[in-house]
Amino acid sequence: MKVLITGANGQLGSEIKARSEQFPGIDFLLTDVDELDLTDFEAVRAFIEEHKPSFIINCAAYTAVDVAETDVELASLINTKVPAFLGKLATAIDAKVVHVSTDYVFDGTACTPYEEADLVDPDSVYGKTKLNGEIALVKENPKAIIIRTSWLYSSYGKNFAKTMIKLGIERDELKVVVDQVGTPTYAGDLADAILMIIDKALADAASWKGGIYHFSNEGVCSWYDFAKAIHEIYGIDCNVRPISTDEYPTPAKRPAYSVLCKKKIKRNYGITIPYWRDSLKDCIAQLKAQH
Repeated sequence: MKVLITGANGQLGSEIKARSEQFPGIDFLLTDVDELDLTDFEAVRAFIEEHKPSFIINCAAYTAVDVAETDVELASLINTKVPAFLGKLATAIDAKVVHVSTDYVFDGTACTPYEEADLVDPDSVYGKTKLNGEIALVKENPKAIIIRTSWLYSSYGKNFAKTMIKLGIERDELKVVVDQVGTPTYAGDLADAILMIIDKALADAASWKGGIYHFSNEGVCSWYDFAKAIHEIYGIDCNVRPISTDEYPTPAKRPAYSVLCKKKIKRNYGITIPYWRDSLKDCIAQLKAQH
């Protein structure tokens, strides 16, 4: 049984790779841009027609949120056209697709956790290209599973948690936004959820329930709270000062509130989701073990 992973060197892809040996019955086709350039559609077509994976997990994305504001063409290619093309190829060989999306599809004006059917209204190019990717994928592959997540971090790749550790060690003081609220997502937990969904589908094809799902860790915090927790758990003595979004302007607008409701994925797949601080402790323990 073959499972194609795109973006295998990113945060989520690396976490899936780290767990791949737990699934000896699955032949993981771990690809990143060096193995498979997703923007070369003919190469992608040839690869998928040759290997005929039963599942495609698309972890690849254009995630430079601020750069996307002026790099619209490339962001649209990777976030919109690539998922649609993967969906089309998957439909042709009857493969199942898991695609990862984002909280940025929402405008962040809510005050209760976003559900999957809530109004989408992205404020950034990144958010718009990701939303268009969801729509285009479902058009090509109606049974695809789309998982929106938020504030992704890991011991792999570049992310907020690792940046806060680096800067906290280097500096005496940091300023972090306090009026943007959401939930961190440990990429290891998301990897576990995706692999559980696939494992269940291998055992029972009827367990596959296509559609949009939300996944983050449990709980709510601000970026300031997150930074403070990172330093506390890691053991860094740094003065973290809360600032407003207005004091930290960025080219792309961030959602002020992007807490996601996870009831649907828990109900449909029986997934237990850890509290964000517990997963942060696990991730930091991994980071320390790597050094």
